[in-house]
Amino acid sequence: MDAFLPAPPIFFAIAFVFSMLGMGGSQLYIPILYWMGMDFKTEAVPLGMLLNVVNSSSAAITYGLKGLISWGIAVPFAVTMIAFAPLGVWLNVQLPVRPLLAFFALFTAAAAVLMLSGWRPKRGSLSTNAQIAMGLIAGSGLGTVAGMIGRGGGSFVVPLLYIAGLEAKNAAATSAFVVTCSGISSFASHLATAARPRWDVWIATMAAVLLGSQLGSRLMAGRLKSRAVKRIFGIVLLGVAALILIKDVLPG
Repeated sequence: MDAFLPAPPIFFAIAFVFSMLGMGGSQLYIPILYWMGMDFKTEAVPLGMLLNVVNSSSAAITYGLKGLISWGIAVPFAVTMIAFAPLGVWLNVQLPVRPLLAFFALFTAAAAVLMLSGWRPKRGSLSTNAQIAMGLIAGSGLGTVAGMIGRGGGSFVVPLLYIAGLEAKNAAATSAFVVTCSGISSFASHLATAARPRWDVWIATMAAVLLGSQLGSRLMAGRLKSRAVKRIFGIVLLGVAALILIKDVLPG
């Protein structure tokens, strides 16, 4: 447990920030657990995905009660991501770790640039039927990606919802629900290849994430504006992408 003593306060901070962005935080939980000594595929990914679900589901409850979730596009997104996540998990087992991490980092950076670029989609630019179609098509692709790289997909879902015309705040809230659904499917699939849980680590990190998620989501729902959410989203994702590239992809 000694090597993982810093994990609860670190994960509390991650959950606090990422719950405001409609993201579970597995893009940080997994690498941190890996750097602390857990095996990437059999330990870090399963626990990281569980923490992802704890964070996003806690935030989604808060956002649902506040009426911030756009259910019309959230449901088709969630259904198709759940259906296709097992395909991504199968691909994860077949592929080496470094290319997964490189793909992880580059896609994250692209999402960050989109949100920070200042580009603003026209509100209501997609009809209800187009939103449903987008949810079904994008959800199938993102479900595969999320399962493959051990993520809930929030860093991809939020920009797509923003493109669809949702305010950044509503996009983040809707993403929390989608990420919860896809994360549950992905976590369940990864259990088949998971090592025996270290229960002291699992319980301590879950408690920290739950507390951080509740505090962060309540702050976002009550006080933050869409512009602030968009800026935080972009900055955090650029940092995540740079950290992964420097730590795990670029070295020899």
